[in-house]
Amino acid sequence: MEVKVKYPLGQQDFKTLRDRGLVYIDKTDFVRKIAEEGSQYYFLARPRRFGKSLFLSTLQYFFEGRRELFTGLAVDSMDWGWESHPVLRLDLNTESYESRGHLDILLDSMLQKWEQEYEIDSIAGSLSSRFRNIIESAHKMTGRQVVILVDEYDKPLVANIHNKENIDHYRERLSSLYSNFKSSAEHIRLVFLTGVSRFSKLSVFSDLNNIVDISFIDEYADICGITEREMLYNLQPGIARLAEKNGITTEEALTELKSNYDGYRFAENGSDIYNPWSLLNALSFTKISNYWNDTGMPRLVAKTLKRVNADLEEMFDIFCTQDDLKGLDLLTPQPLALLYQTGYLTIKEYNPRIKRYRLGIPNREVKDGLYKVLLPYYVQCRTEEEPKKIVGDMVMHFILGDADKAMKCMQAYFAGVHFKMRMDNENNFHNAFFLLTDLIGLETETESATSDGQIDITIKTDDYIYVIELKYDGSAEQALLQIEEKKYDRKYQTDSRQIIRIGVNFSSETRCIEDWKIERV
Repeated sequence: MEVKVKYPLGQQDFKTLRDRGLVYIDKTDFVRKIAEEGSQYYFLARPRRFGKSLFLSTLQYFFEGRRELFTGLAVDSMDWGWESHPVLRLDLNTESYESRGHLDILLDSMLQKWEQEYEIDSIAGSLSSRFRNIIESAHKMTGRQVVILVDEYDKPLVANIHNKENIDHYRERLSSLYSNFKSSAEHIRLVFLTGVSRFSKLSVFSDLNNIVDISFIDEYADICGITEREMLYNLQPGIARLAEKNGITTEEALTELKSNYDGYRFAENGSDIYNPWSLLNALSFTKISNYWNDTGMPRLVAKTLKRVNADLEEMFDIFCTQDDLKGLDLLTPQPLALLYQTGYLTIKEYNPRIKRYRLGIPNREVKDGLYKVLLPYYVQCRTEEEPKKIVGDMVMHFILGDADKAMKCMQAYFAGVHFKMRMDNENNFHNAFFLLTDLIGLETETESATSDGQIDITIKTDDYIYVIELKYDGSAEQALLQIEEKKYDRKYQTDSRQIIRIGVNFSSETRCIEDWKIERV
């Protein structure tokens, strides 16, 4: 009889996982490390849905002395007194913060809860002063220093990234609240904050010069997410069930899981990390699908990229420093930092000679989701479904070898380019074209080098190889002649597939493909 594996989908409470026998990837060795190191302040940045909340919950029960929950886990064997500390967990991830009053209501509710729990008389004054009173009183009443855990400390700021007035309001409120970490230091055993970005203008970073940022440290690279070793050790039954349900081998199932959900990396020498939300959903529902995209703030990212006129093709494979990725200016966010911190880019490698990270898109799930949400910002169509239909029809015609119908679809695609995108701006055209070539899902190459130049685009199917040359305000005949004269398709002459040359003329005046010529070799 098959044993039903219970996955913790959306469950972020460590006690609930343990009590219900849900799958738990043992991260308690990191709890031991934090407890033994003795540092007072920690900060961890990771994208949404990567397990930050669950880790904070694990810290909570550890410092509350709930040893029975840790039986059989790595931390159970450590030499530790298991004393119960007062733990104040501040979860800022539960509100949308569209209204300025949301934060005050949330904080007041939490402060009331702690005042009742520790039988502390509420004092008159600001929320910040009440928070300070709770910290100091809880220490005096219990005789043990307080542990403060802040989940998504920056959520009010990130939620208002395009609203300067709200940003200023929330920054002031949060700075006042977090200033207690320094002023009440003698009463605090540990402060652990999680979030998306490190905002330097907040007092939590400007005042605490001894805060340990573990976001890029090798020893903490695996603190959230699931490594391949952890997956193979803990999730084999789910992998086997996924393979069986989809009529594929276990090896093929592993390949699909890796292609779709692996590829994250958060330190110079860190392991490759699977997105835990997507991986556990895929195993629970026995289906490979895009589970994370709706949780990753895609429209916020797309809106920002469009606003700053980012060069997409360049940004999706780029070298940068760690400083380029750490902070985020809320009023003028840098696209690179935003893409990394929200999980749309990740570290692919570190080059110690130039001391640079190379960034790239983590996996197929992220690529598909990001490009599909970006497309409407570059192409104005009547409905959200129209771009998908155009691209789908284009793929079908390329596969069937009907180049003329495929080009009609491409023409329809560029006919939808927003009127504000001037096509004499080469960057705008390349962004739209880059999205198109990747979205069609076929094997494509842009600016492929030959001995005589560069092919603008090559598209390959099982039966055909399309060599496409684009001209701007020229003619389709000139484009086709260039393919022939520079022998762009010579590198494919030993290939058994039929070669189809396509010369395309694009007009900057009409911002559309004017005409094309096709030649079969």
